[in-house]
Amino acid sequence: MNRDVRVMVLGLGELAHAVHERERLAEVLERERSLERTVDLAPAIRIDHGRSIYDRAQTMTVTTENALSGTLERSVRDRPARELAVATFFGPFAGLLVRALAPLRVPPPAVVLANMAAGLAGALALARGELVLAALLLQLKTLLDNADGELARASGRVTLFGRYLDTEADLVVNAALFAALGFVTGEPWLALAAFLAVMFVLSIDFNVAQLYRGVPAEILRPSGSSIERALEGAYGIVFAPQDRLVRAVSARRLEGILAGKDGERRRVATDAYHDRLTVAVLANLGLSTQLVALGVCLAIGFPSAYLWLALGCAALPPFLQLRRERLARRELAR
Repeated sequence: MNRDVRVMVLGLGELAHAVHERERLAEVLERERSLERTVDLAPAIRIDHGRSIYDRAQTMTVTTENALSGTLERSVRDRPARELAVATFFGPFAGLLVRALAPLRVPPPAVVLANMAAGLAGALALARGELVLAALLLQLKTLLDNADGELARASGRVTLFGRYLDTEADLVVNAALFAALGFVTGEPWLALAAFLAVMFVLSIDFNVAQLYRGVPAEILRPSGSSIERALEGAYGIVFAPQDRLVRAVSARRLEGILAGKDGERRRVATDAYHDRLTVAVLANLGLSTQLVALGVCLAIGFPSAYLWLALGCAALPPFLQLRRERLARRELAR
């Protein structure tokens, strides 16, 4: 008997708008990955004081506990680079939270609403001048924000509704936070500029990561749910134009470099243009990191410092873009 024989069992949940699955190939694959499980088909034949003849370092009998553990490992979002704040702190604690919530079958949208409530409570505390309380509530919001998507992937309940709700809940919280910052600091115009800067950076982070992975632009479709249609409409108004702008500028700059080139040189230059370091830098300007920085500024009693820090973050993408173009030209010159 070949002891290496194993099978991969795929459990597919119901796919929203399955008729359009070709447009959401990346989403479908992500759903499949979240439900994969390795199963040992052989009985646990024990010899030599309980040691199975089928035991290998990478093969073990699936139990309820280790099956959940494997699912949680695969539930981490497939990104080319992760935020250090998430990888070192929020991610591990979010995993523990998901372990507690998954057996209770808590719906992921409920966790999204909880993270939005924590963020709005933090904005209210900030407006009232309770800076330390606001800082703590924002870290709770970040923890829940990292847990909701992980819970959805671990439980196989990834939906467009949850995706739109999560994105727009973050927008509402960010707007409330910067309004509170403008009120507390007495600098409403500076707070508005910082809010737009953060939105700009987050949009670039999302789209550059998607381009690096080769994921096509978001395709909005009507759905049967009125709530989902409303969320899709809000996304189409606020975020879709940003996505199109970022992708159009990126594509135009790259095409200007590749003009007249074809074949292998074009492919190599394109790979150099979509480089991993740019994605990693932008990932570490993500929302979790932003809220950690805001929490630190609040804890030390200088909320206005974060507004200037947010504006400084917006200065990085142009330099990263110039670097990407230089890398692509260098490959073409070889």
